[in-house]
Amino acid sequence: MNVHVVKTVPITYHMVVEAYRKVKQGGKAVGIDGESWTDFERKGAERELYVIWNRMASGSYFPKEVREVEIPKKDGKSRKLGIPVIRDRIAQQVVKKYMEQRIDTRFHPNSYGYRPLKSSREAIDQVRQNCLQQDWVIDMDISNFFDEIDHDLLLKALEAMELESWVRMYVQRWLQMKVVKTDGTMYERGNKGTPQGGVISPILANLFLHYGLDRWLEINYPEVKFVRYADDAVVHCKDKEEAEQLLSAIKARMTEIGLRLNETKTKIVYCKDYRRRQNHAQVQFGFLGFSYQPRAAQSKIEKGKSFTTFTPEISKENQKKIREAIRDEVDWNNTSMKVEQIAEKLNSKLRGWINYFGLYGKRQLHKVMFYLDSKLLKWIGRKHKQGVRKSVCQLQAIRQENPAMFYHWEKGYC
Repeated sequence: MNVHVVKTVPITYHMVVEAYRKVKQGGKAVGIDGESWTDFERKGAERELYVIWNRMASGSYFPKEVREVEIPKKDGKSRKLGIPVIRDRIAQQVVKKYMEQRIDTRFHPNSYGYRPLKSSREAIDQVRQNCLQQDWVIDMDISNFFDEIDHDLLLKALEAMELESWVRMYVQRWLQMKVVKTDGTMYERGNKGTPQGGVISPILANLFLHYGLDRWLEINYPEVKFVRYADDAVVHCKDKEEAEQLLSAIKARMTEIGLRLNETKTKIVYCKDYRRRQNHAQVQFGFLGFSYQPRAAQSKIEKGKSFTTFTPEISKENQKKIREAIRDEVDWNNTSMKVEQIAEKLNSKLRGWINYFGLYGKRQLHKVMFYLDSKLLKWIGRKHKQGVRKSVCQLQAIRQENPAMFYHWEKGYC
């Protein structure tokens, strides 16, 4: 197979192969054509990748429609995801990687979402540090961000980054992809929106808000600290007056770029603790699964003395989600299982929860893990048809014999 053909677009076959390996690690949901990874590889991955490269490198690649999927939200509404076909996911990854290598370093250092050298952990910690230094927070919520991104402004942002015309060409084609709803009907986006679920959507979102919010704040309010993770942003202010004025300015800015803030979810929060004792209706906000709020902490200097601090800890919503996952992942009525099988089912999830939510404020996470031990206790009682006391002794014996059987035991959550 000759892969050294002269093409008009600087995309190599190797770039397409790398993109294939990357996106294959992601979701398994199928696009509008119903093709799975198994189907794709059955046809011959090398040949299929060659076709993608050949078309992309010649500028003749055109994407298929996006399959719309609705995911229920906790407020009873639904979030719309757009699932591209496998070939479009690969093609988008090629362009995304190409764009990242050229523009990521130009993004604002306070932008943490979906960037190769940034993480949610860094964002969470930066917000925590900012809350110690600044008394007030604007907790921003942008309404339907991915559905409302203005295509013309986004393409203008691409030009400002001085990316090649072929990048703009492919991005424009993906923006113009039609959407197929669950009932089979098809619609056009109407010059706005990028499918949440598309491989290239996160970098396009970062690009849009780089100019729409980050650079705007940097130019007009250089003294203000903020942290943004995709469309989730927290802005820190020194006093209430500054927070109120800045919130009004941000609302006007959002209108200017075709977006709007969710009035019910956007709020001004006071970072109340032992030093900051003003009365304010809002003293709590959420960010990336954590709840930042006043909490009691033990003094390290005076033994037995506590004080109020403003810190992050796993949110109530995520505590509930973990309990539901523990309940649903295992058939707790199946007494023919072995305890090792339960551990095998849960340990990968436990590892993820603890390694993420155990970063700060472990008290509530301990309570969630106690819920798991209570489920184990009841399961042992049913399995051996015995009372609570004997079941407690048996669970303790299992743990003493194998303290690393469950990941939360290994990490001291009991």
